[in-house]
Amino acid sequence: MEERKNTFPKREHLCGDAVISTLYHEGKSFLSYPVKVTYLLVDDSEPVRCLVWAPKRKFKHSVDRNRVRRQLREAYRKNKYPLIDAANALGKSLHFSMIYIDDKLLPSYIIEKKLKVVIDKLIKQMK
Repeated sequence: MEERKNTFPKREHLCGDAVISTLYHEGKSFLSYPVKVTYLLVDDSEPVRCLVWAPKRKFKHSVDRNRVRRQLREAYRKNKYPLIDAANALGKSLHFSMIYIDDKLLPSYIIEKKLKVVIDKLIKQMK
């Protein structure tokens, strides 16, 4: 069995204009405050690929946007394995984006708790 490391390597990042536009045009979405999630099941080599987004409209200062993105990435990195296992069980790949929609900064432990709810909801939506 492979050792599971809590990392978020480049191959798990969702990037590319065509892939992202397909996600937003064909994907489904739900809101789990303070995160809006858009997801799409596709055929891909990587089981889960993720896009993290903090809008400039909500956070005018880049340090605030960077902080929110860092908090979301960190929470995802630490709690991603149930999602990967669910995608592998289906034999599909999951592409999803997380958009932080709250206009105030939250502590990391709250974001992590909320992201666990998001991941559980994603797993239910996939099945």
